[in-house]
Amino acid sequence: MAKNIDGYKLWYSGVLKGKNGVGILVDNHLRELVVEVRRVNDRLMTIKLMVGECTLNIVSAYTPQVGLDEEIKRHFREGLDDIVRSILPSERLFIGRDFNGHIGSSAVGYTEVHSGFGVGEWNGGGTSLLDFTKAFDLGIANSSFPKRDEHLVTYKSSVAKTQIDYLLLRRCDRRLCEDCKVISGETLPTQHRLLLMDIGIRIRRKKRSVRGCPRIRWGTLNKDKAQELEGRLSTMGAWRSSGDANTMWSTTADCIRKVAREVLGISSGRTGSHKGDWW
Repeated sequence: MAKNIDGYKLWYSGVLKGKNGVGILVDNHLRELVVEVRRVNDRLMTIKLMVGECTLNIVSAYTPQVGLDEEIKRHFREGLDDIVRSILPSERLFIGRDFNGHIGSSAVGYTEVHSGFGVGEWNGGGTSLLDFTKAFDLGIANSSFPKRDEHLVTYKSSVAKTQIDYLLLRRCDRRLCEDCKVISGETLPTQHRLLLMDIGIRIRRKKRSVRGCPRIRWGTLNKDKAQELEGRLSTMGAWRSSGDANTMWSTTADCIRKVAREVLGISSGRTGSHKGDWW
């Protein structure tokens, strides 16, 4: 399903009355850059955008809860693995997921993917996330910036404050991530809190080929062509006109331009330097 919402476009994967579902909301100025949408199931979907020279892959994932059948969990893991493997190494990859696990504040054994900024202690779900990120050479953006707990907790209820939502990206792209934090004032209906990652991508503007007015190729003038110009002008009586100075100048200039076009040729009209025109 896809629908427009106040200038944004939402792509959704799932059933309207089901318990599960994932979606990706794209801003108005980016919606035309989406080139592919893949709805895998009600827990996995991905979109591909072309932003300048960069290809961005955004994955939305919803991990099965702890109490669900192991077959469901295995099916989810295999689906996510297949998505990540299908994305070329030259393309950018960002994964937003409700992992239903805690990575904790300790990075022992996972320092290459966990920078040590987390909440509480890790559990089995968190270990599964850390193993996944390590296997695919990813990094957890949530753990990369020192924040107060208020900006790390992604789920808050009357009885619990936990970190179960994560944003992942390739380790080689960590320099693109300028910040990652929870917006503490924003609470979603399911008691999840808004997790934000700032990504900086430099877009190179392509130089446009500007066409101007065709010009006489004065830069090709050499001794032989100068003699040809002189000879052809001397045979033209029209430029030896009479009358006031303005009339004589206009007639003479028109004759010179006409002969020069025939002898020297006309440029294509593209902008740029005209070598040899210094005189």
